[in-house]
Amino acid sequence: MPGIQRITGRAVALDRRDVDTDQIIPAAWLKRVERTGFGPGLFGAWREDPGFVLNRPGASAAKVLVAGSNFGCGSSREHAVWALQDFGFQAVVAPSFGDIFRSNAVAAGLVPAGASEESVARLFAALAADPDAEVVVDVAARTVAIPSAGLLEPFALADYARWRLIEGLDDIALTLRYEEEITAFEASRPAWLPALTGQG
Repeated sequence: MPGIQRITGRAVALDRRDVDTDQIIPAAWLKRVERTGFGPGLFGAWREDPGFVLNRPGASAAKVLVAGSNFGCGSSREHAVWALQDFGFQAVVAPSFGDIFRSNAVAAGLVPAGASEESVARLFAALAADPDAEVVVDVAARTVAIPSAGLLEPFALADYARWRLIEGLDDIALTLRYEEEITAFEASRPAWLPALTGQG
């Protein structure tokens, strides 16, 4: 997956707390076997309301979602991350996240930027005043900014998660960093044991 250092674009403000993974992507969508095509199901029930934030002009071009605390709580559902990414989001800024959602986000390359309640409140206010404002999420610096409003807010992101996101390392890529060691280990195994590498 591509590394992410800086995200610049429009944002959508979802001023709701405790948004769970079933609200992010309804269970009916879990029948799909692909990792793509989940965008139309993102916040499926809420999007039936014409006034919902994702139905507003320009929302489809947004790269950043700003949300309330405890975003992504509930069941373990990688599909929630895939739906956000398939819609076009590259980062979610919120005061806190469900633990499993945050782990799934980092593994898939979606930035979970944990800004304070006060910072998120200021972001909401700036986006309410100018929904078209450009938002900049700097993963390397761990800041989110709305330059036109003079806002620059720090966010929390663990060093390991920051490194993975910047380097673009999913679980497979992390494993392949040890390819030489794995190959050497396989070569030393007795022939009667099952091989983990392809034998044709």
